[in-house]
Amino acid sequence: MASALDRFQELKAFDDTKSGVKGLVDAGVSTVPAIFHHPPASLALDNTHDHHFSIPVIDLAGAWTPSRRAELIGKVKSAAETVGFFQAVNHGVPEAAMSQMLAAVRSFNEEPAEAKRVYYTRDADRRVRYQTNFDLFQSPAANWRDTLSFEMEPNGPTQEEIPPACRGVVTDYTKSVRTLGGTVLELLSEALGLHRGYLEHATGGLEGLNIAAHYYPACPEPRLTMGTTRHSDPSFFTVLLQDGIGGLQVVVEDEKLQPVWVDVPAVAGALIVNIGDFLQLISNDRFKSVEHRVVSKSVGPRVSVACFFQSHGTAVYNPIIPEGDPSPQLYRSTTVEEMLQHFREKGLDGSSTLQHFRFNQPYL
Repeated sequence: MASALDRFQELKAFDDTKSGVKGLVDAGVSTVPAIFHHPPASLALDNTHDHHFSIPVIDLAGAWTPSRRAELIGKVKSAAETVGFFQAVNHGVPEAAMSQMLAAVRSFNEEPAEAKRVYYTRDADRRVRYQTNFDLFQSPAANWRDTLSFEMEPNGPTQEEIPPACRGVVTDYTKSVRTLGGTVLELLSEALGLHRGYLEHATGGLEGLNIAAHYYPACPEPRLTMGTTRHSDPSFFTVLLQDGIGGLQVVVEDEKLQPVWVDVPAVAGALIVNIGDFLQLISNDRFKSVEHRVVSKSVGPRVSVACFFQSHGTAVYNPIIPEGDPSPQLYRSTTVEEMLQHFREKGLDGSSTLQHFRFNQPYL
């Protein structure tokens, strides 16, 4: 068994190539290197037994029509309070923008290694970063994926900072998704019994927008590693674009109230919306930030683009408890930056970020 020092040296040697997992595949590896090996317990594919569950699909057409508004709020509320995920269709983001974004991410990752190395960095101050696993040196095992990240709001990168393959495309896509984000945040506000602008204006839920564009190469030994370890998102909510390869799974309770992983299949033209940790905290557990993961596959590459909506700044937030609600306060006050810092420090270690902020005993 490799020592901690041996493992660190192996990780550093891999990271210093600045070629990512794609570089390993291009080099013709036929086995998964040890730094990517995950414990067998974390790789259990228990979505194979019989269950009767599917992620809700919500049609957002007519969101501004009074006759549909109440119905939509009810559907969003139900999804947010149970599985924490839904597939949005008729969401207003042009299909051309979606396909162009996926194509741009794939194009960048399939450029020669020397063209990508200029963007490879672990400097958190860079607004555009290419790397393998933000937590490569903290996590128990590396994940089989490369990521191109963009900090788009409030102060996005210049066009010169964006790789040529993505210039124009990522900016146009961001504008469309931000408009969708505004609609989603209003529906979530009303689902909490608040006025529709509350989560945008009182909590700044649209101030920050970060994008993580993931590239998952085909894996020669998918049973040994993961594309993304189980985790929940440290955001208000996330809007995810994925291609048709599959691999995304969420954990739900089956008929016997046992946790089980279920697939989130690609739905033509849909975008996936999921509740983040910060929204679970400020909703005092009324909304659920559900753990999810991406399994490795022998086919690929899989390409996905996650847009994380969050506030920006140092404002202090507490759980929102409606007047007359006897529920105890479940979380201490915190800031978005504190939550993000804790998430970055612990990495994707399989533990919940929210546990760090939860009272051991409900606060009355």
